[in-house]
Amino acid sequence: MDINHYKITSEITLKNTQTKVVFDDAEKELKKVRKKLGKLQDTLYAHGKYAVLICLQGMDTAGKDSLIREVFKDFNARGVVVHSFKVPTELELKHDFIWRHYVALPARGKFGVFNRTHYENVLVTRVHPEYVLSENLPHVHSVDDVNEDFWDKRFEQINNFEKHVAQNGTLIFKFFLNLSKSEQKNRLLRRLNKQEKNWKFSPGDLEERLLWDQYQACYEDAINRTSKPHAPWYNIPADDKPSARLLVAKIIYETLKQFDDIQEPELDDAIKEHLKEYKKQLETE
Repeated sequence: MDINHYKITSEITLKNTQTKVVFDDAEKELKKVRKKLGKLQDTLYAHGKYAVLICLQGMDTAGKDSLIREVFKDFNARGVVVHSFKVPTELELKHDFIWRHYVALPARGKFGVFNRTHYENVLVTRVHPEYVLSENLPHVHSVDDVNEDFWDKRFEQINNFEKHVAQNGTLIFKFFLNLSKSEQKNRLLRRLNKQEKNWKFSPGDLEERLLWDQYQACYEDAINRTSKPHAPWYNIPADDKPSARLLVAKIIYETLKQFDDIQEPELDDAIKEHLKEYKKQLETE
């Protein structure tokens, strides 16, 4: 598995990218990798100088929730925080569009997982520009004001946000779970056919599916504008869930282990000199 094969380093055309890859024994291999990731996270926590931000984007049914559940299963609960961003609240709409994401950033030593991200603001709102009106921006009076110049500025703001947090110690991974339209159909039918999955289905899923081509065009543009060395996008073929999960875990682990400065801090020399005394004190209580 060459993880660099999935990193987006030049302009892409989504229709030419993979949506399915199948790795042998993916579930078994994932168990091994996520244990290594769990140990690495403990070291990252003790080191305390880096934060890790995992951004997950993809069409409905791409597998974001189950990926989070399976990839981070062996993490210490104190070391990872997951945020699922829904429709902005009244309070969030009183701030700029990045505010709610900024305040959710992981602290140094921790992993933060964004299930849907600040990119919703150049994806969903670009397909439905009328949503921008609810932000009550001073220079946006109608949908006509949500033009190309508006999106250029919003992409610039996103790039500046990511550059800022990266320069201050946050390691950023952005994963596009690349699902085929035919596989989305299968997964939506599964939600309808299995009673225990019915709660996941919404008629709105079908309405958004009709806009598939528009969403693909917006994803393609967003990825091409914002895949940077300090905040790269990875194309994750998502039609096979076990392989997608393994690939994400592998990319995170293989990238982080290259940071040889992430090590547990050494004890102060004065404490080292008295370790035997401290041990004896406890043993003779």
